[in-house]
Amino acid sequence: MQILPTSPQVRVTLSYFVTFIAIGMCAGLLGPALPHLAEMTGSSMGQIGILFTARALGTMLGSVLSGALIDRFDGHRVLVAMLLLMAAGLFAAPFSPALMLLTAVMFLLGMAEVSVNAGANTLLLWNHGPASPPWVSALHFCFGLGNMLAPLVVVAVLYLQLSFAWAFWFVALYAVVLSVPLLRRSSPRPPDDTASDRPAPPPHDGVRLAIFLAMFGLYVGLEITFAGWITAYGMLNGLAPGDAALMVTLFWLTLSAGRLLAIPLVRRLSPWNVLRGCLALGLFSALALHFLWLPLALVALLFGLACSAIFPILFGLSHQLMTLNGRTTGWIFLASGTGGMTLPSLTGPLLERAGTGAFPLLLAALVGLLSLGLVALRARVRRSGH
Repeated sequence: MQILPTSPQVRVTLSYFVTFIAIGMCAGLLGPALPHLAEMTGSSMGQIGILFTARALGTMLGSVLSGALIDRFDGHRVLVAMLLLMAAGLFAAPFSPALMLLTAVMFLLGMAEVSVNAGANTLLLWNHGPASPPWVSALHFCFGLGNMLAPLVVVAVLYLQLSFAWAFWFVALYAVVLSVPLLRRSSPRPPDDTASDRPAPPPHDGVRLAIFLAMFGLYVGLEITFAGWITAYGMLNGLAPGDAALMVTLFWLTLSAGRLLAIPLVRRLSPWNVLRGCLALGLFSALALHFLWLPLALVALLFGLACSAIFPILFGLSHQLMTLNGRTTGWIFLASGTGGMTLPSLTGPLLERAGTGAFPLLLAALVGLLSLGLVALRARVRRSGH
């Protein structure tokens, strides 16, 4: 087996990396642009929150749709079609003065984003096979990089005294430009499981798949719960609004940096050990928040580091332990979207009824459930012997 990929593999992989920066920027635009979108549509901040729900519903539909498309059609053509749909949505968003029209645009953006996300993940696995885990970590680092760049694009546009719409149009243009190299390169194909030099694929195991889906849903719910509520938690505990808002920036900073750190780690350690280390750090961070062992800023940094490698390593591990095609990847992103929409929405009522002390306990409970899922998955793999 080759240790280093061939040049065509590298060029295709780099295309996926820059594509993930684009969808990270698209996903990261909504938050910074929300006040401008509310003003444009004449909506209150309570009303404009429907955009998050619309995008989440779009991601759930796109998760199923993209899997079927990737399995049936040329993968790069599917990615290009969804990139162009995403660009069209970004271009149209500033021209949508009615809230219902903007909501429909956000639904389409969510569908396009997750289709590119799921499709590129699947194609990357097909491109690198068993050597994919470090590449998956690098891919998801690029998504985090796009998330961090999006607010900077908005700030730069406003600094130049341009309309906020130019932030959407810049990302739209970037997405259109990305479609050119993708169309010129051959799309990876599913691995030939009948090849004599390839190990036999793992048998179909519905229980194993169910454990993976539950873990993906729990993880994404955990990540979005922390990122979405840590600012409110800080303000409710006496932090100034500016200082509280900084907490989520610190979280995303170490989450992105940790994905870079995971690249050499997964080459030297087993994915099981890296996941155990991440979950142990996550549990410690939640307990440190509850018992006030550490300042909130340090907890945000540690929790971001704890979360950083979980999704990419789980995704790489699922490729090793299951036969992963576009449809299965679609189910993974559907489970992720469901967790990302459900768990954060339950956090607000929980904080209202039980107070801010419930937040770190909720984080600890979610990390604990993920740990139980990892134990169950490991036991299932040992029992099946593959």
